[in-house]
Amino acid sequence: MAITALVVDDHLGFRTSARVLLEMEGFDVVGEAVDGASAVTAAETLRPDVILLDVQLPDAMGFDVARELFSRGFAGQIVLVSSRDASDYGDQVESSGAVGFVPKAEISGAALRTLLAGGSRCS
Repeated sequence: MAITALVVDDHLGFRTSARVLLEMEGFDVVGEAVDGASAVTAAETLRPDVILLDVQLPDAMGFDVARELFSRGFAGQIVLVSSRDASDYGDQVESSGAVGFVPKAEISGAALRTLLAGGSRCS
């Protein structure tokens, strides 16, 4: 059974690229969202296994969106992404409850599967 995923990013180009890449690598992308508010709604409606969540959204920081999702009972896993380096965010990735971080330029099915399986928290 394929891992279901929700891609959250305000840039259409990134959402499209991530969708294509993940689907080519066996993930089932069940939806996309453009900001924190729509991410919460989509997560509650679609109940994906994993959310690929951009750190910088127009209406919120991804760290805060992750905390909000978990406080509402989200049972899946969250992987934070950014065009910046993980070191730019200090301990915010771990304190958000996310399983880890992957730079946008390094997203792959293998990188996500490693994090989802309990591998390294930051790529």
